[in-house]
Formats: sequence, structure tokens, C-alpha cells
Amino acid sequence: MLNKIFGIKLKMAQTFTEGVRIPVTRILVNPCIVTQIKIPEKQGFWAMQVGIGERKLKNTSKPLQGHLKKLISNNNFPRHLAEIKFGEEPRKTSNEPFKVGDKITASDVFAVGDKVMITGVSKGKGFAGVVKRYHFRGGSRTHGQSDRERAPGSIGQTTTPGRIFKGKKMGGRMGHNKISVKNLEVISIDAIKNEMSVSGAIPGPSGTLIAITK
Repeated sequence: MLNKIFGIKLKMAQTFTEGVRIPVTRILVNPCIVTQIKIPEKQGFWAMQVGIGERKLKNTSKPLQGHLKKLISNNNFPRHLAEIKFGEEPRKTSNEPFKVGDKITASDVFAVGDKVMITGVSKGKGFAGVVKRYHFRGGSRTHGQSDRERAPGSIGQTTTPGRIFKGKKMGGRMGHNKISVKNLEVISIDAIKNEMSVSGAIPGPSGTLIAITK
């Protein structure tokens, strides 16, 4: 059975349950459209490709237009394509398999109170030094030191070993990593607005694609 769909992070908000304030994140979960069923005979595994969101025809490449030509809706194509892997043939129910063109909504997969894991890409911070990236303390701020306040200090030894060990914490690109947050509770599902709310914060900026797994 299906236990995963994709959505777009909207923003954080708050809700109240029995007088308790709960911080929540709102997620846009427009119906995911099945765009391809992958089978062992062709691709070597069972999987289902789904389309999320919409974009105009002029912004879609010709190969992608050919791949999705059966799924044109108001001259719009899916904005994102994602894949859900299965160990066997993907099925809606025990007797009914998924087919191209089927739509999957949040209420088909989740119910209020379910615990879910959300996977996304965290916000990128650009090139960062060791103080911001790894919370280093920095060097001395006295005794004539003028440029050591945010320096990493020594990064190795001398001719033995004559190199910097792999994994040494240094300045570099910070953020933009794949992050998973577990045990978030589904607070509400709005079938009219195609939105759902989960407790707590999830990775990434507003508008980013996320995977929601039960």
C-alpha cells in the first residue's frame, strides 16, 4: 500500500487544541498525478513516478512534453517529478493496481493523528566560517591578536603526517543538505484547500518540495 506522497512547504502557523498552543507547518498537497509505472521487465524494479504542481507548456522541455503528453491539463504540465519505490506492483487496494493518470490526495494516504517523517533540503547559507558552521570559539581577543577572533586555529601537524586529515572541520558551504525529521504528527487535513498541517518545523524554505512518509 502507498505510504508516501509529496507536497510543497508553505509556512509556519499555530493552532490550539484543548487550550494548548501547537506550532505547525502548513503543506500544500495538491493531488499527485501518476505519470509512469516502472516495472522489473523494463527498469529492473517496481516504482511509481508522480507529478506534483503545475507549470506552463512553454517552460517544459520537449523530451518532458513527450513523456507527459497524455497528461496535459489546461495546457499545464507537472512542475516536479518524483519517484516512489515499491517491492511489488503498486496498488490502490489489494485488487486494484495504480495506472497512469490516477490522482493521489493526502486523505488517501494519511489521517489526523498519524506520525510522519518529512524529508527536504535545508536552507543554504553559502560559504561560512568555522564559528558559524561548527560553533568554534575562535582565538584569543587580547595579547596583540588582531585577526584571530574567528580563525579555526591549527589544522594539522608538521611533516608527519604531512597532510590534513579527511573530515577536518573547516570553513565551507553550509546548509543545502538533505534532512529528515521524524515523528511529526498530522494535525489537520483540508481536502478543499489541498492543505495539511503537521506539528513542528520542517526543513527548507517556503516553496520547496518535500516528501511525506508514514
